[in-house]
Amino acid sequence: MPVQLANISHTKFLFMGFPEIYRHRRLLFLPFFLSYVLVVVGNSLLLSVIRNTESLHSPMYILVSALAVVDIIVPTAIIPAMLLGFLFDLNEISLTGCLTQMFVTHFFSSVESTILLAMALDRFVAICKPLHYTEIMNSSMFLKVLLFTLIRSGTIMFTLVALAAPLSFCESNIIHHCYCDHMALVSLACDSISKNNAMGLVVIICFVGIDISVIFFSYVKILHVVLGAAAGEDRWKAFHTCGTHLMVMMCFYFVGSITFLSRNLNIPIPVDVNTFLGVMYIVFPASVNPIIYGVRTKEIRNALLRMDHQKFPK
Repeated sequence: MPVQLANISHTKFLFMGFPEIYRHRRLLFLPFFLSYVLVVVGNSLLLSVIRNTESLHSPMYILVSALAVVDIIVPTAIIPAMLLGFLFDLNEISLTGCLTQMFVTHFFSSVESTILLAMALDRFVAICKPLHYTEIMNSSMFLKVLLFTLIRSGTIMFTLVALAAPLSFCESNIIHHCYCDHMALVSLACDSISKNNAMGLVVIICFVGIDISVIFFSYVKILHVVLGAAAGEDRWKAFHTCGTHLMVMMCFYFVGSITFLSRNLNIPIPVDVNTFLGVMYIVFPASVNPIIYGVRTKEIRNALLRMDHQKFPK
């Protein structure tokens, strides 16, 4: 039950994800547990293949490795605690723990956005400016991307959390989510949250408005070049590959935008639906990225088959 003390700011909160089906919450354990296992195993296998295959030690696959690391970190920050909550009702979290989880999930999700942006630009340079690829995609460029990521994501997400930390939570201490989403916590404050809403919009503009525009432009240019040079089956393969990448990215950005904007703009989305979208925003890309950028990539698929053959020779 929520605690309601008018002059006291709560320092502990309770997660109430999926309130409409809360009494059946133990049934949710299995699908989310299997999803988490799939995420960890798939991305760990992808990392292992790239690390043990010297021919894959190139800029594109370094970015794929970074994506796999992020896709393990973010679900690990929320899903194990969710599973404990489903099974044993361990739903309590301190304000400090909540703010820490908020920073980790939002920071690394924003890092994922930057990695996707860098991967799109890498493919753009490789296909549209192949003669200058090694000149552009060098160690200096990676250092610049790293600094850009740390400065942009670190500054914006630190500010997001710093604005939430001093708020007073004097009404309900029930978070209608499975983890400490920014607006799920901030919406419980009894102070003005106009600055928090504004910062939420800054996040959308920086990591959706800018990143998705550059990514989309890059893939359009890639398709234009490839379709102009290729013929027949190669054209379809290029279109299918780019289209698949774009669809996965769009899901990541679209669902993330809904979860951020639904509370900022008071969009009436059922709590269970918003919670599900918030979790899928984390789990879905982490589950399919090893397939999209791993199994469906010829070089990684061949490396995986070689490793399997060496381990289990006929």
